[in-house]
Amino acid sequence: MRLSFSRLFVAVLAFAAPAFAGSVELPAQGLEGRIEFWKKVYTQYSQDDVIIHDRIRVNLIYDVAARGEQESKLDAVQEALDEIRANLDAPENLSATAKHIRDTILANGVPLTAGSLADLRENIHTQLGIKDRFREGIIRSGRYLQAFQQVFEKEGVPAEVALLPLVESAFENRALSSAGAAGLWQFTRGTGRLYLTVGRKIDERLDPAKATRAAARLLRDNYNALGSWPLAITAYNHGRGGMLRAQSEVGSSDITKVIDQYRGPLFGYASMNFYSEFLAAVEVYNNHEQYFGQLVLDQPTMKSTAPVTLVAAKQPLKKPQTAKATALDRYRVRKGDTLAEIAQRFGTTVRNLMDTNNLRNTVIHAGQILLVR
Repeated sequence: MRLSFSRLFVAVLAFAAPAFAGSVELPAQGLEGRIEFWKKVYTQYSQDDVIIHDRIRVNLIYDVAARGEQESKLDAVQEALDEIRANLDAPENLSATAKHIRDTILANGVPLTAGSLADLRENIHTQLGIKDRFREGIIRSGRYLQAFQQVFEKEGVPAEVALLPLVESAFENRALSSAGAAGLWQFTRGTGRLYLTVGRKIDERLDPAKATRAAARLLRDNYNALGSWPLAITAYNHGRGGMLRAQSEVGSSDITKVIDQYRGPLFGYASMNFYSEFLAAVEVYNNHEQYFGQLVLDQPTMKSTAPVTLVAAKQPLKKPQTAKATALDRYRVRKGDTLAEIAQRFGTTVRNLMDTNNLRNTVIHAGQILLVR
């Protein structure tokens, strides 16, 4: 902006498939390297570990530094890449560090050319591990997950997507991001106001039940507009309008093609990895005893109407029963809204809003009802 399990449900998960192979609606093909990287972030490295890796080929890991040592190790990686480039025809002259990094690059299938090495140097990136935070998130998920799944299934959203708070907030309802996103589902104020009451006195982003229904509706609306769950989930981070532009420019709904080919100015590291982060979270959750040992999940704090079993990733998910993408939604204008902002939120244009609502100009007022596609 991103219920609960009984002990019996936890026991069922212990016999789940050992790896998340993807499903018809939540494919993983082509993203294996990214998923493996995020599994390492979730299960191998703590918040004191700084992973030095490639921003595009994220699983190309050069080194792991302790906090406070990353600058010197970053310098060492840069120097090694320069050394490799200067000795393309004489690898026997490389230092031990440069030889190790050269082998790592080759093992990741990257050709050794002056151009590729220049790109690698430009794309050095750092990522903190979150092993402890992720483990705590799995434990906290017991408070909510079963009820969240029921809401999602009712709204026609795949049950696995109820695990998105592992990525967004680690199921911590008090989570507040630097961008002002709040609650389990990390709604920003702008997006939250499309589905919730967000004000000084009442902030429904912090109400788990209402925020979950809002998240399900947002994801369903994303799917209606984009026709793809990978894109709909990515839009939870990047925005529906942004993903519609990406889809249009690439000419495909294939998430791997969008990641590889789309270079929109705001489609950065976080957006291109969001769906892979989610898939990795599902896999680690389904096999959490393998990574963290036996965990006792928190007891449910939200009511659910019936036991729900998480849909196995290898099983086909139910087709969402949602309205057609061409259906019109109603939006009540809030104080401070502009037509341009509303157009961006819904992935449309100002002109389209004006034509649909018979507006003579862009002046709108609080309380006004607009039809949006």
